[in-house]
Amino acid sequence: MADIFDVVADATRRDLLQVLLDRYTASNATHGRADRGEISVGEIVEKLGLSQPTVSKHLKVLRDHKLVTVREEGQHRYYSLDTSPLEELEDWLIPFLSADFDGGIDDGSTVFAAWSGVQVPEPFRRAAETLQHPTEAGTAIGRRAAEASIRLQDAQHDLERRVIEPIKKKLTRRDEK
Repeated sequence: MADIFDVVADATRRDLLQVLLDRYTASNATHGRADRGEISVGEIVEKLGLSQPTVSKHLKVLRDHKLVTVREEGQHRYYSLDTSPLEELEDWLIPFLSADFDGGIDDGSTVFAAWSGVQVPEPFRRAAETLQHPTEAGTAIGRRAAEASIRLQDAQHDLERRVIEPIKKKLTRRDEK
């Protein structure tokens, strides 16, 4: 079986991933629509101008490597992006992308500060100095911050759906009476 590098080496699969990413970010921008970034095979075919068999073949490879999830509804298939397998690729790329920050640096605080754009508090700077690979800490912190942001958006959407919308409906009904 091909590894993640072989999967993303194919330009058509990268185009598919981009379409899925665009749909995912668009769905998050509209406060977590119910489709959670799903897109039908027909829509992908239309967007990329490829044949349905070609799109399906490449989606199967992405599905086999868990880069996409599929929801079946009758004869229709709806795909959505799952970025977690790309973490292996990210982990491999980060040292190359951060190479400019590593030259001549004694401690991790400078790398972290350059990466985050903020001043590093003294306790964190001291902790970073003890790390063998400070860029790994930056990557881990960045990944966790992104995950927390997504969870917060999901919680906000859930609060809106479960609490605020029912209250608005009750108030609207009361005002109509």
